[in-house]
Amino acid sequence: MSGRQMAAEMAEQPHALAALAGRRHELIATIKAVLPDELGGIVLVARGSSDHAAVYGRYVLELASGRPVALAAPSLHTLYGATVDYGGYLAVAVSQSGRTPEITTVLRAAQEAGATGIAITNEHDSPLAAAADAVIDLQVGDERAVPATKTFTGQVAAFALLAEALGPVPWGADDWARLPQAVARVLDDAAPARDMAAAIGDAPGMVVVGRGFCYGIALEIALKLKETCGLLAQGYSAADLRHGPIGVVERDFPVLALVTAGPTEQDMRELIGQLERRGADVHVARPGGDGELAEALATIPLVVRGQQVAHALALWRGLDPDTPEGLSKVTPTT
Repeated sequence: MSGRQMAAEMAEQPHALAALAGRRHELIATIKAVLPDELGGIVLVARGSSDHAAVYGRYVLELASGRPVALAAPSLHTLYGATVDYGGYLAVAVSQSGRTPEITTVLRAAQEAGATGIAITNEHDSPLAAAADAVIDLQVGDERAVPATKTFTGQVAAFALLAEALGPVPWGADDWARLPQAVARVLDDAAPARDMAAAIGDAPGMVVVGRGFCYGIALEIALKLKETCGLLAQGYSAADLRHGPIGVVERDFPVLALVTAGPTEQDMRELIGQLERRGADVHVARPGGDGELAEALATIPLVVRGQQVAHALALWRGLDPDTPEGLSKVTPTT
């Protein structure tokens, strides 16, 4: 049992995010240089953690561009041979390693059908980067622990930068300047995560819930808990949880609720009250310094808090979060 590698990579996130933000104008210019003259829409291609970053991306890109954004179904291209017209579309392929064959195949298919291709990856010399018309190279450094940490927060930040290239956004330079320190404060205070892990203990399942920009974050934190702890954690939108799944929540059932200041806050407060009336063991995670960061970027400290909970719970359960059994860093789906 170790967890040292995952912890070390988590600790690198303030520096990695500051470096990415420092290249903000360069990356925005790179994206703008290849955008279609008339943007018809956007399709996002991803799997695993990257797919959860893409769910976040759907929110910020559609908000900024005023164009519909969809998540691709890669199997339609790789298994069913679908013919799709992507004329005027932006296809954004997301892969930490850039070496998942399926993602590169789908990006190429979209480009051949008329799309402009952008890759978001941590490997500038990967097959995915080579296939794209433009690359957002995360440059967060090698990630050796199986659970994605700094590459995931880098992807979320990359989608926010991509959104800035597409249109007006409700955040700016001051938010980027404050983001690394906000993440550092979460990392410096691991006690809430340890307390949460001890409360979850040996529970067989739990729910992670957020709404809006936090929906993809809830999915990602749930995945981290599955990967590192063998816990059947499920991520939900607050709206979707009410549509049936809330029925599994009973007395002492653990719930992690993600709350940010903004349009979703009141709805999350109402849901928390509803869950508490059902007897759930509700833990609330906030980014800290309410209002310090615009809502879309405030999700990133919440990701880090979720990483801490997964790391602490794995150690509590006697597991090594660096190398979860049966998992590998690159999953070569085709």
